[in-house]
Formats: sequence, structure tokens, C-alpha cells
Amino acid sequence: MKFTKMHGCGNDYVYVNCFKEEVKNAGAVSRFVSDRHFGIGSDGLILIKSSEVADFKMAMYNSDGSEGEMCGNGIRCVAKYVYDYGLTDKEQISIETKAGIKHLELQVNGGKVETVTVDMGSPITTPAEVPVISDRDIVLAEKITKGGMDYEMTCVSMGNPHAIVFVEDTSKVEIEKAGPLFENDKERFPNRTNTEFIQVLDRGTINMRVWERGAGETLACGTGACASVYACILNEKTDDEVLVHLLGGDLKIRYDREKNHMFMTGPATVVFDGEIDITGIE
Repeated sequence: MKFTKMHGCGNDYVYVNCFKEEVKNAGAVSRFVSDRHFGIGSDGLILIKSSEVADFKMAMYNSDGSEGEMCGNGIRCVAKYVYDYGLTDKEQISIETKAGIKHLELQVNGGKVETVTVDMGSPITTPAEVPVISDRDIVLAEKITKGGMDYEMTCVSMGNPHAIVFVEDTSKVEIEKAGPLFENDKERFPNRTNTEFIQVLDRGTINMRVWERGAGETLACGTGACASVYACILNEKTDDEVLVHLLGGDLKIRYDREKNHMFMTGPATVVFDGEIDITGIE
């Protein structure tokens, strides 16, 4: 199987061009290639496919083999791949995901995509649609205790569920302990959840660490950055344009109040091309 390793702010995936390759058991292949000792090493697998409703389709799988709805860093890399590898010459494209069709604008320099702006759509706060179990109209600054620690949680979906909690210092968060407690709380999160730990620096800047459902801590999460900025706005902690500092780099997030849409701008990087034997994995 031929592949391309790419990352967006360190959130790395193995990308497969399914116009040329066939992947039969994507979940098992994702577990195999994601292994950083015996495979390629990644946060998961993303398949680039044809679409009947958009220019392209992406299917993303976490490192544990589960399929995810959307990946903000991943979709930027898909955009770079289809342009840089000659699948399109358009600088505005649409990509079908399990979270709906996303529209992207490519910033090209020297014939290569450097950054991508993604219309991430409308944030969702209705508990049943996040989903999060609650009798409230919105889970906003709701007290929750995990591992003996008290948090205030705001829940937002960007096509996938996010629980955002605010902390004084992201560098001191014991995320390996707290992350799984949020993710696997099936009483509150029937589909599990991604969890963002946010430190507000000023009205236009935040630090973020993320525990991703099915992958553990990653260096970046695009949907999580959008959900976190919206949670900041709901809690009146930031303005509508925020620079998000992640472990792997920075993302620019803008909330358009008129459209009620989140816009994300960030880089996409090719690491290397390769080929791997997946005989017996499928």
C-alpha cells in the first residue's frame, strides 16, 4: 500500500489515495500503521476518496481503529494532498466528511499549498446532539469532578463531541490521568468525548492541550480548537478571533457571528511518501 505521511501542527496521519489504492479493513489497517514501534507511526489513518456530493471525500480512523466524524488538521492535509499531487487545480474545494461537507480555501505559494482555511460549520451545543447527557439546554460551565479534581465543563460539537475545561496552567495538567476519565464516562458521553484543557492568556490567545477520543493526547486538534474558542466566547473569556497555541503549533480560529460558523486557518505539511506491506492485516 502506497501512502503519504502528513501532519497539521503535529497531528499526524497516514494518508492513502484511494483513487489508486484499495483499503478493505480500514480500522485494522489504522491500528497497524499508527503503531509508532511496529508500524509507520501516526494518530490514525485518512483515506482520500471520490465523492458524489463534493470534490473529494475523506474517511478518518483513529489509532485504535475507530472511525471518527471529522478531523480539522486532517482535512487541511487532504486539501494539500489533492492539490500538490495533482488531483485538482482548484484553490477552493469541498470535501465530504461524516460531519457534513466542508468548504476549504487553499493558500498556495510556488505551486504548493502552505496553509488552508476551513469553514468548519456551526458549533452545536444542544446536549442530545453533542452528545452529552444533561437536563439543561446547554452544558455551560457545569461542575464535574474527575479523579478528585473539580472542573467546570462546557460541551460543544463540531461534528464530533468535545468537553472543554478551563485550567490555570496547561503545562501542569495530568492529562494521561484526566483525559481517559472524561473520554470513557459513558454515563455523560454516550459516544465518548474529546477533552480540551484550556488556559486563557488574553482576549485573543489561549493555550490548549487535547485528549482525543480513540487516540490519547495529540499535538493538535482542529475541531477541538474551534470548539474551545466557541466555549471561550460562550463563557465571555475571549473575543471572536483567537490564536490557539497547541503543542504542535498554532491555529487561527475565527467565529463569524453572522453566519454562526467557525473558520480555522493553519498549516499542512508532507513528511514523506512510502509503501508498506499490509498483507494479512486486512
